[in-house]
Amino acid sequence: MSVAAVLTAAGSGSRLGHALPKAVVPVAGAPLVAHAARALLAARAADGARVTALVVTAPAEHVAAVTAALAGVGVPDVPVRVVVGGATRQASVAAGLAALPPDVDVVLVHDAARAFAPPALVARVVDAVRAGHDAVVPGLPVVDTVKRVAAWDAGGGPVLDTPPRDVLRAVQTPQGFARDVLVHAHAVGAHRAGDEATAASDDAGLVEAAGGRVWVVPGDERAAKITTPRDVVLAEALHAAPVPGGTP
Repeated sequence: MSVAAVLTAAGSGSRLGHALPKAVVPVAGAPLVAHAARALLAARAADGARVTALVVTAPAEHVAAVTAALAGVGVPDVPVRVVVGGATRQASVAAGLAALPPDVDVVLVHDAARAFAPPALVARVVDAVRAGHDAVVPGLPVVDTVKRVAAWDAGGGPVLDTPPRDVLRAVQTPQGFARDVLVHAHAVGAHRAGDEATAASDDAGLVEAAGGRVWVVPGDERAAKITTPRDVVLAEALHAAPVPGGTP
């Protein structure tokens, strides 16, 4: 099975204090999208499988900036292509899927905002898909107590219940899929893609909505999402810290 990746790079950098997309904001010496792309291209599955094609989605007005940010990131035999994304993350992933080579069997979907997801995490997701799971997500145990609330507004809302933490996971990317399963899920959920209010927040959610089953593998704290200046400080600290057990 051949592996390809769709890397979404359309998030706003406004909460980081930048006018350009978050993906081209420099952190730890390089744009976020470059860090994310390098991790995807460096990963090796247990049987040696690796990403053989990378499609990056970007806003139409920032395609040149994202392309420039990826300069020098590619591997000689792995094409890296930047395409225009859509109005929502779901629409952007669909655009990336449409641009993948026809011979791809396994698709990774990754967010550039999770720029420091390590190659070992990428490989873990690929291994699980190649082991027979149609949809795979990395997740971390939830350490906070979580409440489900109803009718939430600026003044708050009533608690419905308190789910037990041992059955909860905070989901990360990259997420991995058998290509036909992901294409089918996007086709079934295409009517949701045009509006942020209805669009899926992750691709595993589309697979679930289409009746598919999703498998969770252990996540990695280095794959935390970068949204605010505080997240940048934490990401740089994690990036610079020694890796427990020597795992890359």
